[in-house]
Amino acid sequence: MSEVQVVRGEMQPWTDHTVARPALAALLSDVVPANRRTLILGPHAPQLIESVLAHSSDVTMLVRSVADAQQLGEDFGPCLQVIAGALDGLRAEPYDVIVASDGLDRVLGYDSADLSWTERLAAVSALAAPDAVVVLGLENEFSLLNLLDSRPADERHGDDEWRPLHDDPTRPVSVEQLKTALPWQAEVYADFGNRTFVRADVATEARPGELPTRLAAGALESVDVPLLSPAGEGVDTAARAALLASIPTGWLAIAGAQPTHDIYAQTAQTVLTADENLTGWAVALTGDTTPEPSSTTGAAMNSADLLFFDPAVVPSTVPSGVSVESLLFRLASAEDVPAFRKLAADLGEWVTDSRVIVRWDDVIYDGDSFSHGVSAWVTEEPVEKQDLLAAAWSRFHDRLIGQHRRHPWPPWMVGDDLVSAWLGMSGIEPPEQTQATSPDTATAAAEQVARGKELAAALNAVLETGTTTVDVRTALAEAEEAKHELFELKGHVYGLERTLGFRNKAMKTRENRIRELRGQLQRLTVAHERIRGSRTYAVSRVIFHAAQVRKPKVVARKLARRIRKR
Repeated sequence: MSEVQVVRGEMQPWTDHTVARPALAALLSDVVPANRRTLILGPHAPQLIESVLAHSSDVTMLVRSVADAQQLGEDFGPCLQVIAGALDGLRAEPYDVIVASDGLDRVLGYDSADLSWTERLAAVSALAAPDAVVVLGLENEFSLLNLLDSRPADERHGDDEWRPLHDDPTRPVSVEQLKTALPWQAEVYADFGNRTFVRADVATEARPGELPTRLAAGALESVDVPLLSPAGEGVDTAARAALLASIPTGWLAIAGAQPTHDIYAQTAQTVLTADENLTGWAVALTGDTTPEPSSTTGAAMNSADLLFFDPAVVPSTVPSGVSVESLLFRLASAEDVPAFRKLAADLGEWVTDSRVIVRWDDVIYDGDSFSHGVSAWVTEEPVEKQDLLAAAWSRFHDRLIGQHRRHPWPPWMVGDDLVSAWLGMSGIEPPEQTQATSPDTATAAAEQVARGKELAAALNAVLETGTTTVDVRTALAEAEEAKHELFELKGHVYGLERTLGFRNKAMKTRENRIRELRGQLQRLTVAHERIRGSRTYAVSRVIFHAAQVRKPKVVARKLARRIRKR
């Protein structure tokens, strides 16, 4: 354990929360020069510290929390000199490298002077050598997640994120303002959710459905923040307006060094790097590139649905076209069913039996042909073409219907029936309809897409999509649908109650009629018994039987014989 040096402005008891950022660690590995005197300013995750230590021989780290400083001293030992205190309390010789990727919000203590962002930047500049490499982060107050955050401003930061800077007029709020405020020439990266870093000029030129936009949307969708509306839709709108570089969660300015790649993105246990060229994107994966099974467990993942991350299936060159999902969304919104059907048919011809899980948001269409993107999730054994298409269409259904996008299909044709219809457009024959043997019997469409839905659920689980809080707009739309359904059910219940009332009245009428008839029957029975016991009835019966005699002489002779016998 190394000894912790304490300067003015330390905070105790206190700790600053940090998160691992593999993509940023890969970026720092490219820009931090070797064997330089380095200062790490502010709280950073151990992974980032290790990335800096791997390149620098003399590393000093300044954190305001004494508890954090002691823990860092225990973890890294004598290879890292730790100082506990505030930025305005640090007095040292200029450093060759300054890494402040966490920004300047968490570098002052309780008793520090109320320095503005510009004054903090001046203090950092005083610690930098003339030719120093400076990596400086800045939180974006105009970020899409900040604008869509449904929480009040006073609830967005907990006690473990004490940030005194929130309303500083000197604080930059755009890429141009940041470049102007810095005393150095700097390259700026847009930081999307600490998972994807895109060069600012590349992000500005990106359009909906292209690789930078897809990676940025995926990164923001994985952030667990209660939103007013889906983040993906806002990302596409910003990209259409050439404002993708204006809405990230933050920026990263790099001065004194030239970054190697245009994009750094975290994907599973690896980091994806991409560089734009004339034909598309040159893609590479760094880190642990050995195939690894997903670690997700639960109902959505069983032995049959186990997915593997296999970097070998990622192509080295990805075309510069747009995703198939963007085209399908566009055609569905325009209600162009013939074009949608033709695109679905072409996709059905392109997909073949494979281990790679097909997802339309990562299949690129360049105007002539289709190609896989950067998704590396595969199954252990090849999957049939029908199941791959069912998985792709099931995921598309969840993103189309779940986000309440416009489409030409009737509202009652959703779920398995709609997915089955899309499969038919892709050339998969619809299943033969069979008669249900019980109320719980699954439909033929449900049986056709069952395997595909399992694969889609497993993919969503490993991509960490669908796990965030439901946005307010979706919740309101679902509440409105529930209200409409409740109104229809109330009408149905009223109709049933009225029908039951009519039937009840009819049954009461029948009951009264039956009682009347029963009373009449009882009276008639009593009268009938009284008549049968009278002499008149007996005489009438004798006369009746006598009238039935056809040969009176024969009867008379028989009667005479009986009389003589008696």
